[in-house]
Amino acid sequence: MADDTASSQTPPDPEALPLDPAFFEVVNKFVQLANRQGGIHGLKRTSFAALYGVARYNAFTYVSVEPDLAGSRAGFLDYMSALYRRMLNEHLDALGAERGLDVGVSELAEPAAVQDTKPE
Repeated sequence: MADDTASSQTPPDPEALPLDPAFFEVVNKFVQLANRQGGIHGLKRTSFAALYGVARYNAFTYVSVEPDLAGSRAGFLDYMSALYRRMLNEHLDALGAERGLDVGVSELAEPAAVQDTKPE
């Protein structure tokens, strides 16, 4: 979904995409709006509204640019779900580190090194 090319191809790796300052300006505007709404409607309601709105926007984008809607739906759902989970992990890790909070074990943590054990 990063561009208007057919998403039936393998989706791009978000880490490989150039994230320019304009990208973060857009992100910051969304967060600022959410913060204002959170002050009015509360954090939980605003969080749910933001998720619902982003899901609606992503569904609209998908049906607007994907030529094979029925054939690629499952892949799109898997990709977007995994992407959101990864982003959520990254932000939990960052906020935990920034605020000195134990936010639990990250799913992004390096796996434990495999011990090189040879049978004797």
